[in-house]
Amino acid sequence: MPYQSPVADIKFIFDHVVGLSRVADSELYAEATPDVTDAILIEAGRLCDSVLGPLQRAGDLIPAKLENGKVRSTPGYAEAFAQIAEGGWIGTSADPEYGGMGLPISLTMALHEMLSGSCLSLQLHPLLTQGQIDALEHHASAEIKDLYLPKLISGEWHGTMNLTEPQAGSDVGAVSTKATENGDGTFAITGQKIFITWGDSDFNTNTCHLVLARLPDGGPGTRGISLFMVPKFLPDENGAPGVGNTLGVVSIEHKLGLHGSPTCVMQFDGAKGWLVGERHKGMAAMFTMMNAARVGVAMQGIGTAEAAYQHALAYALERKQGATPVENGTGTIIDFPDVRRMLTTMKAEIFAARSIALACSVAIDMGRATGDADHKARAALLTPIAKAYCTDMACEVSSLGVQIFGGMGFVEESGAAQFYRDARITPIYEGTNGIQAMDLVGRTMMDGGDAAFRMLQEIQDNAEAARGTMPDLANEVWEAAESLREATETLPTMDMNDRFSGAVPYLRAFARVLGAHFHLTAAMAVGAKGPRCALASFFIRRLLPEHGPLLVALQEGAAGLYALSPEDLAR
Repeated sequence: MPYQSPVADIKFIFDHVVGLSRVADSELYAEATPDVTDAILIEAGRLCDSVLGPLQRAGDLIPAKLENGKVRSTPGYAEAFAQIAEGGWIGTSADPEYGGMGLPISLTMALHEMLSGSCLSLQLHPLLTQGQIDALEHHASAEIKDLYLPKLISGEWHGTMNLTEPQAGSDVGAVSTKATENGDGTFAITGQKIFITWGDSDFNTNTCHLVLARLPDGGPGTRGISLFMVPKFLPDENGAPGVGNTLGVVSIEHKLGLHGSPTCVMQFDGAKGWLVGERHKGMAAMFTMMNAARVGVAMQGIGTAEAAYQHALAYALERKQGATPVENGTGTIIDFPDVRRMLTTMKAEIFAARSIALACSVAIDMGRATGDADHKARAALLTPIAKAYCTDMACEVSSLGVQIFGGMGFVEESGAAQFYRDARITPIYEGTNGIQAMDLVGRTMMDGGDAAFRMLQEIQDNAEAARGTMPDLANEVWEAAESLREATETLPTMDMNDRFSGAVPYLRAFARVLGAHFHLTAAMAVGAKGPRCALASFFIRRLLPEHGPLLVALQEGAAGLYALSPEDLAR
């Protein structure tokens, strides 16, 4: 079954679940009218379905490769990217002063879900460029903005993010790449970076690397790191790509999935770069890019899960295997209860994840549009939840997709396994999901839990409003939110390592409650009847109860995790 962009479901969530209209009511995003939103979603869906979708398998079977130090992309990628660029899709949320559309982040994230569902390997390319655009808009000098932003937004040039080194993965403070002053306002960058997504491209005229490096007077840890723009080709006096910089791709990683996306080892040998932001404040500038990418990766998870679901559903509707228990049913495996359980789980999880991620995006937009601290706090609260839950969900849903195919799911020709292989990196991207959970119970709770308590109060108020039409479901959601409130109240009393030890189950419990809340909201919007109500009932009755044991795990603390010594674990 060819991928079909879930435009109707995204529009329903925007209109009835997360309140995109509030964003359009702001002065900043006044042009994001319902008509514009609909047109954006429909046209993006057409692009993804007709242009990118057919490339999904091609990227897996004909991967990117390195020839004479240059990346050669999967056939068809260059032409598809040209249509992405020509349609203005790279600059949907970029500043109109530099050629962007200035539309809400929410619409850009909806676009990224559809791009990811149709061809995740190619989606990574514009995602990173958009993140770089965001970082430059907030932190770069006027000269760098004027030179780089128009070309990045047009798709003529593209951007990368260079953080990781062999000894510096999650511990970014261990970065050893060096920067020394050239005496003319530029810097010489020397070092090696690994895991650089789309570190080179054969369909852009320049590759613009944002690189973390340490100046001689930079202290240890993250506070001593600076950020530099290091282009593949040095711009000449007219701003066109000139002589080659002293950098290059050493190799491309051989990965479990995402074969169409070149993951590069980059070598910088005194490469010329320009400082972005303040000296020794590189992490603050890079975090702007990383934060946008965290929500973008959440959308990758949702898109991949949606594609895996569509693929499995099509198979279940055509595969015949013995007598089924449903009288006057389809006669295919979709009539078996366990297949129905798996498909409904997939659909319910995807709706919950999509709602959480788009609610996070709306909060980001509202924070930018109003400057209101509560909206910004809401976005900070939801970002790690969205990133972790949506990507964990992608692995679980795509695994169920393989299961529905049975033995054929384990055979590559069916295409089911590719979704799982592609999705498996997303819980690792942009800070592992364990780090996201630690962020939730640590930095995000530095306000004493105020943002979390406001969210929980909103959930309970919504449940109260639903008691008249759906009393049983409303009560389940209200009680779950109350349990989560009580657990959240204990966090400030816990030792930080105890918090971290229970962080992953706590985040998952929060996602379960949020998912139930959004499902209930959707059911209320359609008059508490029909398929959306049935799906809400499934999630609330079968998946929401998981929050209880998860919160029990939170309270266990760290002691049990350290009861076995490293030697015990090795026995």
